Amino acid sequence: MRKFFKIIGIAIGAILIIIIGIEIYIYFFTQKRIEKEQAIAQRVESFESKDSDEYMEYSVLLNKSGDFEKGFKYLDKAVELSPSSHLGYRGWIRLRKMRDYDKALIDFDRLDSLTPNFVDSPWGEDIDFLRGECYFGKKNYLKAIELFNRNIKNQKEDWADIHSFVYLGLSEYALGNYNKSIVEFQRALKQSESVPESYFGMAKAYLIQGKINKAKENILKAEEYIVYKREDIYNEFLNEIYLSEIVDFKEQLNK
Repeated sequence: MRKFFKIIGIAIGAILIIIIGIEIYIYFFTQKRIEKEQAIAQRVESFESKDSDEYMEYSVLLNKSGDFEKGFKYLDKAVELSPSSHLGYRGWIRLRKMRDYDKALIDFDRLDSLTPNFVDSPWGEDIDFLRGECYFGKKNYLKAIELFNRNIKNQKEDWADIHSFVYLGLSEYALGNYNKSIVEFQRALKQSESVPESYFGMAKAYLIQGKINKAKENILKAEEYIVYKREDIYNEFLNEIYLSEIVDFKEQLNK
């Protein structure tokens, strides 16, 4: 029995030593990381760094928090040092967070000119999709249609962002081409049946055409699939829809 307790004691002691060792390692690792981050911050804030990525990474949290004035001081320096690496992110920020479509387009177009024979993907999205959003935001729907179609051609029908088709539908709707808009919304639904933006767009188009039953059918689908809508906790999309407007539209149809 004594031998048993002795073995247990040794085992517990060994475990405690391991735990203490891990905690010491974590402490010193954390301290080292903090010191490294502080050194980077000092270099960036004094503009002594020659590393474009350091400026870009330092700007991210500032831009996410909405402090664009300060964030862009460092992001602009990142672009200055390495335009092809950071123009896409700056354009993305200008589009999605600042709604500065003209400056976003300048960044995207400049990036495109620096990378001939290559389809850029700023922040993981096709450059022509993003340029299409810029023109959609500017209400230049013909140009938006051109860019979204180019995006689909680049990425192929089955691989393109499904909201390329939604935006095409919205653009055709804005131009008064209601039949064409319905065709485009249906292209999105061929990829996935759970696209509430397409159902809502078709409901609006059918209402204008006087096809009330079709409008009712599609607004119910929009309501059913609203949980799958396009959304992001950090950004409001240009084509984002809300349950409240679907409910309002449905009530209008039922009067």
